[in-house]
Amino acid sequence: MIKIGLLGCGNVGRIIATHAESIQIVAVFDIIPGRAEELAALCHARPYTDFDAFIQEDFSLVVEAASVGAVRCYAEAVLQSGKDIVILSGGALADEKFREHLINIARESGKKIRIPSGAIVGLDNLKIGQISPPSKLLLRTTKPPASLGLSLTGRTEIFKGLANDCIKQYPKNINVAIALELAAGRDADVELWADPATERNIHELFVEGDFGDIYIRVRNVPSPGNPATSYMAALSILTLLKNLENPLVVGT
Repeated sequence: MIKIGLLGCGNVGRIIATHAESIQIVAVFDIIPGRAEELAALCHARPYTDFDAFIQEDFSLVVEAASVGAVRCYAEAVLQSGKDIVILSGGALADEKFREHLINIARESGKKIRIPSGAIVGLDNLKIGQISPPSKLLLRTTKPPASLGLSLTGRTEIFKGLANDCIKQYPKNINVAIALELAAGRDADVELWADPATERNIHELFVEGDFGDIYIRVRNVPSPGNPATSYMAALSILTLLKNLENPLVVGT
């Protein structure tokens, strides 16, 4: 059974703790004591608000379910401690210098940085872009205005440009765009829309290249208790963890 440490005790952390199978959550960390204690009680783990004490616990993998800021603050220390890390807040890797720094540390220490599929599908086959670069990679995301902290009366485009610029303005809402870039090996264009007529987070992916063309549309149910996060994002972490030691690997 894989032993993990959970970094972040918010909404996604609770889903992971509630539905975790074939893994043991040994310790949980959050800067808010009450959240750490509540989640620890739920999954019979030890709560920490001191990261240095948390990272000394007996587990081999840290699951980040906190924020872009948390990745920037703690990911390097996780890898240097000799533990693998799963990063849900992939927007932190939009910074090329920071990303390469983490990759170098992981390479030198023989550790892995894993990025779950998050709120979208198709990342496995998008990796063919690393061999045959796509001529077009566009993510069009539509969300309820409230999830973006907005109050609108009609459908409105609030951002259009590169994913790396979008993540700077909306670090909690467009992590999936950076995952697309990392999979395909090229910059992703992003359109971010707010629409009061929708109750779901909608991701539309448009890809074109020598291999053909791809269109994927995903209508995510918002995560319970946090409309800014898709429920599928939490489920993708659980799926990744469930299959870590599976001898049968499906997809690239």
